[in-house]
Amino acid sequence: MKIDRLIGMITTLQQKKHVTAPYLAEKFEVSRRTINRDIEDICKVGIPIVTTQGVGGGISIMEGFSIDTTVFTEQELAAIFTGLKSLDSVSNSALAEKLAQKIGGSSAIRLADNMVIDLSSFYKDDLATKIDLIKQATKESKCITFRYCYGKGEADKLVEPYLIVFKWSDWYVFGFCRERQDFRMYKLRRMWNLQKTEESFTVRDIPEEKKQFGSHITDDYVITAVYEPCVKYRLIEEYGPACFTEQKDGRLYTEWGFTTQKNAVEWFLSFGDKVRILGPPEMVKVMKSTLESMKNLYET
Repeated sequence: MKIDRLIGMITTLQQKKHVTAPYLAEKFEVSRRTINRDIEDICKVGIPIVTTQGVGGGISIMEGFSIDTTVFTEQELAAIFTGLKSLDSVSNSALAEKLAQKIGGSSAIRLADNMVIDLSSFYKDDLATKIDLIKQATKESKCITFRYCYGKGEADKLVEPYLIVFKWSDWYVFGFCRERQDFRMYKLRRMWNLQKTEESFTVRDIPEEKKQFGSHITDDYVITAVYEPCVKYRLIEEYGPACFTEQKDGRLYTEWGFTTQKNAVEWFLSFGDKVRILGPPEMVKVMKSTLESMKNLYET
């Protein structure tokens, strides 16, 4: 894991004072290019690294700069441990425990124990396996294949993996689809037969607009509706306490945008008879048609 490597590099530089890039590359079993990127990341967090060229050149921490326990406060370390422990909920690597062993302290761990973030779900074991495989494929620049299920059916995918993304309360792999010749997001829960292939790929530059995950999704389909007071908790949970206007009869009036009509239908059906759609007219018509079809299922 990168966090282990960065901590290891800092520790090595503290102990040896002066090392070469080839030495670090061999020690941590990565490329020179990766070592150069790691040095940039270490500099970004405020640890000045000096590199010199030629005979006797190499890598060292700037003279006069020392790393001690004041680099992070206990509160900052607690936040780091909390974040790592949340990743441990979907990983088999025990990141927080490894970091604790590296820095040799326990106070931050105790501070972090009063907050738990569990990023897993009922399919945790399967999820952790998928994430580990995708991480390995990304590290080795190897394509992955999987069977994918989505609204239009099922399909076999060949993808160059770049990132693992947690968004919209779910896990995705962001990669380049060979068939579509474009960057796409794939939900991990919808894939099976996931495998790492021996087919290598050259890392592509990701367009800036593609890095804004989900920015292409808009809520332009506006629907007005009234909900019964008993479902107020759901509206607050999803959209916040200011998302509705309470009417004199106690019902809750809303005017929200939805991504698609299909998404809107699924949302309103989940409320049963506790919601009534007011407009637009075509949405009212679609809901009536959907409910009629559901009724027919139970009359045959």
